[in-house]
Amino acid sequence: MSGRGGRVTLVALLVVLAWLVIGGVAGPYSGRLGEVATNDNASFLPADAEATRAQELSKRFVDDPIVPALVVYERTAGVTDADRQRIAADVARFAEIPGVVGPLPPPIPSEDGQAVQVVVPIDDDRGEEIGTVVEELRDVAGADRDGLAVDVAGPAGLLADLIEVFSAIDGTLLLVTLCVVLVILLVVYRSPVLWIFPLLAAGMSFGLASVFVYLLADAGAITLNGQAQGILTVLVFGAGTDYALLLVARYREELHRLERPWDAMKAAWRGAAPAIVASAGTVIVSLLCLLLSSLNSNRALGPVSAIGIAATLLVMLTFLPALLLLGGRWAFWPRRPLVGRADPRTDGIWSRVARFVARRARVVWLVTSVVLAASAIGLTQLGVTTLGQSDLFTERTESVAGQEAIARHYPAGTGSPATIFTTQETARQVAEVAQGVPGVAAVRPVTDAPTGPPAPTAPPKVVDGIVQLEATLADPPDSDGAERAIRDLRVAVHAVPNSRSVVGGFTAINVDTADASRRDQNVIIPVVLLVIAIILALLLRAVLAPVLLIATVLLSFAATLGLCALIFKYVLDFPGVDASFPLFAFVFLVALGIDYNIFLMSRVREESVRRGTRAGVLTGLAVTGGVITSAGIVLAATFSALAVLPLVVLVELGVAVAVGVLIDTIVVRSLLVPALSYDIGPKIWWPGRMSRADGEREAQRAG
Repeated sequence: MSGRGGRVTLVALLVVLAWLVIGGVAGPYSGRLGEVATNDNASFLPADAEATRAQELSKRFVDDPIVPALVVYERTAGVTDADRQRIAADVARFAEIPGVVGPLPPPIPSEDGQAVQVVVPIDDDRGEEIGTVVEELRDVAGADRDGLAVDVAGPAGLLADLIEVFSAIDGTLLLVTLCVVLVILLVVYRSPVLWIFPLLAAGMSFGLASVFVYLLADAGAITLNGQAQGILTVLVFGAGTDYALLLVARYREELHRLERPWDAMKAAWRGAAPAIVASAGTVIVSLLCLLLSSLNSNRALGPVSAIGIAATLLVMLTFLPALLLLGGRWAFWPRRPLVGRADPRTDGIWSRVARFVARRARVVWLVTSVVLAASAIGLTQLGVTTLGQSDLFTERTESVAGQEAIARHYPAGTGSPATIFTTQETARQVAEVAQGVPGVAAVRPVTDAPTGPPAPTAPPKVVDGIVQLEATLADPPDSDGAERAIRDLRVAVHAVPNSRSVVGGFTAINVDTADASRRDQNVIIPVVLLVIAIILALLLRAVLAPVLLIATVLLSFAATLGLCALIFKYVLDFPGVDASFPLFAFVFLVALGIDYNIFLMSRVREESVRRGTRAGVLTGLAVTGGVITSAGIVLAATFSALAVLPLVVLVELGVAVAVGVLIDTIVVRSLLVPALSYDIGPKIWWPGRMSRADGEREAQRAG
């Protein structure tokens, strides 16, 4: 036995050393993901939308595609001659900044004399370096001076602020996530040693995932943006800690039963691995369903997150068991599990919960279902709308301040017009129709004039028989009013015979993104549900149980969105949610929420084979209650770490996943599913053989 134990220890040591070498190579890549991330507008643009066609047509009218930055100077008492001299000097310096496409058009004074706007075209090919160009513009313009407020806004200013937000992901978000996981593990294990193993394994998972994501993104095989990068961090640490908690709990349980640690780990691995593999597989396949999306940003999130879960699964089933074997029973000090001593979980709070469920099974599942359904009523307050620029950040950024200043003194769409491409023959008619659309302030053709607005009699520029018109909108380009104007504008110009009109621009991109998000929800959500049902049917070898589990998760999802709608509106004071929020919330909540049901029901099935279904339900709940609750708290806390990023979209997603996971863990998995399974009894496994054999056994016991 000692020889066998020595061989097992040697193998475990070699596995740990091999992973440490891999970690040494992979570790630096976790800090380099920002190098291959892209956060420009193109990474979020629908692939086959009208705005995309407009963007392609626009390239014919310019030698170099540009992204405008809008520098706005504002003095409420009226712009002075000294201010105008300062603005002229700034314009000359703007033109000298690398990346600025000159010559610059002349400054545009407002009609009320209180503001001056300078449009600074920036080379679009610079990608994320646009952020650096904007920072140089802000340095040149300087801070507010003697009552003259200066802000850099427009699409380029917004992009620069987004890049600054996402730059915090590599450091701030990772540090906060690590601290959250560390604190929870210390509370859960109450051991100065044991927390090291799950945290080290989670860090190894993140490093391994970062390598693959970095290499694939660098090769152009996948697209990585700041949103996917942030979710990858919290997902790997959250899911990885969940899997670790499940394996460690099962290992502790087997150490109470078996003398040798390697025998205990073998039994624990066999018991926990199927549930962990099924859980990870469910999440991976659900995330890969995002590849069906028509939005590049959604398609980017799917494979990036799936890679993270796959890496986590590999590490947690190899590296972590080897670490635990080397630690032996001493890893659990000062509460070392001893053979023959009862596992405290078998007679703790979860045993009392199990007995309560057994006494009031039908009442429990009926009451919990009604409470969840009542919580879903809050969905009526969930206003699904694309967040405007002023609503995108939790803090007031310079691009937001500049856009507000522009809205006060100009037609709010100035500097970010809608673009209309039409045939030369119908250009005049299309312009007249566009001018009559509510919400359109002005329409003018693009001419060959190098700078400034064209002369009234200047002929339009014609390229391949196509003319470009610019429609200035009355509302801010990211507002609901501007989006309504774009929809009305498209209807109007498309109705002009033989015009072949195409409408694009910043607002049109938002409109097409919202439409694509609604299409994605209708396509992807049913596919995810079907995939999860198949995986559960294979795992549980039943049909009724998977259907009921999915129904409980859907009820939990509706309740979560209802509660989140109230939190967003009355607690956080957010104006609404992004168009992509329902889909992202669904994929993460359903895929992660079903995990806890998998952890529970796989153990229930294992116990039902030996004890019968109803006894198996109670035993499964008693022995998994503590670990699954801890896992839910860890995952909820890690996603809550997204709140450190000042971006409303990620804060809303973090809050939704945290609330949903807690509901799944505390209500659905602890009360609703066990009570429903106990009340139904052996038929829960229909049409499998267990539903008949278990039924006969329980009938004999009753007789």
